[in-house]
Amino acid sequence: MGEQVPAARRALAVLRLLAASAGPLPASAIARHLDVPRSSTYHLLAAMAEDGFVTYLPEERRWGLGVAAFEIGSAYLRHGPLERLARPLLRRLVDRVGETAQLGVLHGAETLYLLKEQPPRPETLVTDVGVRMPAQLTASGRSMLAHLPAAQVRALFPGPAPFVHRTGRGPASLRELRRVLAVDARRGWSYEDGWITEGLASIAACAFDHTGHPTAAVAVTFRRERRPEESWPWLAERVRAIAADLTTRLGGRASPPT
Repeated sequence: MGEQVPAARRALAVLRLLAASAGPLPASAIARHLDVPRSSTYHLLAAMAEDGFVTYLPEERRWGLGVAAFEIGSAYLRHGPLERLARPLLRRLVDRVGETAQLGVLHGAETLYLLKEQPPRPETLVTDVGVRMPAQLTASGRSMLAHLPAAQVRALFPGPAPFVHRTGRGPASLRELRRVLAVDARRGWSYEDGWITEGLASIAACAFDHTGHPTAAVAVTFRRERRPEESWPWLAERVRAIAADLTTRLGGRASPPT
């Protein structure tokens, strides 16, 4: 047990270092920070990579956080204050726009929906609480992916396999997804138009934690025929305002524009 405790502490130190870093780090920098030999650092990183807590980026020869680290962060928020803090904000959004509002988080390469608040006569949605959807197809997922480092997005969508579609719409590859995310990041909000369900559209904006990392997404979903596209910026501003309020409640700060 005595030997395991220092190793566990070093693993936690690696996670803290990568979480605080602006991007992936070479093993040499991690070894210097831990003040341990490089050989020990490589063994530690390899063990952490096997469980998905870190990932190696061969083109850059650097290490970054893995999907498991994101899942643990999302799990904390699901069991912690996120839902309690977000629920009254979603209710306020529903009262303002008269549409169904939802809160989602990234769970690997999927959007996991945690909360849903509805108007008196809501639309029937497939995205209920506890449902997961491909993150690249949902406005919520894309609003969070748009603020992740490119290396993290690549880690979430590895390999040459084509992307999943539900209605034949949406990005078909990582290259297409990156183009869409770049537009989303500049605009400050994301939308999907019939990518999940024909005839329904969604608009989403991201909330951030204290490091500027995307934590959750606030979204509204509506019937397309009732909301012409020229009205979407008005909706987006209301969604962004609620996401900004959630960021403040979480003690977060907005990610700088790209």
